[in-house]
Amino acid sequence: MAKISSKVKTSDLELKDRLVAINRVTKVTKGGRTFSFSAIVVVGDEKGIVGWGLGKASEVTTAIAKGVDAAKKNLVKIPVINGTIPHEQAAKYGGADVLLKPASSGTGVKAGGAMRAVLESVGIHDILAKSKGSSNPHNLVKATMTALMELRDAYTVAEHRGVSIEKVFKG
Repeated sequence: MAKISSKVKTSDLELKDRLVAINRVTKVTKGGRTFSFSAIVVVGDEKGIVGWGLGKASEVTTAIAKGVDAAKKNLVKIPVINGTIPHEQAAKYGGADVLLKPASSGTGVKAGGAMRAVLESVGIHDILAKSKGSSNPHNLVKATMTALMELRDAYTVAEHRGVSIEKVFKG
């Protein structure tokens, strides 16, 4: 899916932020150790719009705030149909490999850690998700976002093929 156009203002959206991970980084200098923090944050309106951002600063709160600001600049629209995704999708980013499967109503979000934060921020209520490979939160968030951005609903497929929506389902 494409990034949200400039016509949609982030001030019009009610975005909720979720902190995925905080990492403390130590830099050893001649004068001693210097600590800084990096925070990966996911924001979404729980109606199909989501974005992620990375913030780095010398204090945790500042790093989170920078992450939220970065996430608001990377918003994308994801097709959500009846609280789940339109089709099965896999994606890979770095060492993280994710698999997303649509689930029937009432299943819930069967995902862990970083994937759960992204999927709940999108507004997906029923999904089966599997993380294969690395459990690094940075790569998991990026792999999950890649998988979500590759999703297409039936209307988009029909428009892309230049056929009616009935013909998409007939084959």
